[in-house]
Amino acid sequence: MGKLTVGALRAVLGVVLAGTVFVQALMVWALATDPEDGSLPLTPLRVITILGMVSVQVALVCVWRLVTMVRRGTVFSHAAFRYVDVVIGAIVAAALVWFAVTAINAPGQRDDPGVTVIMGGVGVAILGVALIVLVLRMLLAQAVARDVEAAHMQAELNEVI
Repeated sequence: MGKLTVGALRAVLGVVLAGTVFVQALMVWALATDPEDGSLPLTPLRVITILGMVSVQVALVCVWRLVTMVRRGTVFSHAAFRYVDVVIGAIVAAALVWFAVTAINAPGQRDDPGVTVIMGGVGVAILGVALIVLVLRMLLAQAVARDVEAAHMQAELNEVI
């Protein structure tokens, strides 16, 4: 992975992390100062937004750590699984948060239930991303196993020579 790619990815991760912190701060401020007007259940939506941002932040930090491992050439190790597993958990948590938003929003969509169906579909798509990362984790497991096997074969070859 080139330095430019790593730098660009870290810049994007930093901007997204700063954006999520900003949104969290706004939601905490709104919880403390802005009363509900009764049209929407704002307090639960604000709390859910804060929790959703936490799941995004956890995933961002883990991706940052994985990028660091890639840069150092240590990503094909058992230590990488911890970060990948946390990313999968964060994506599943984000999907659950999205389903909670969908459930809170659904009563207001009685005239147009299509919105709720679309929101449910987005939640399923988020779970699909978790499944894609799970498949990538399996590929990482195969790569780590092959790396260990190659190191073992290299050690045997070195003994023969």
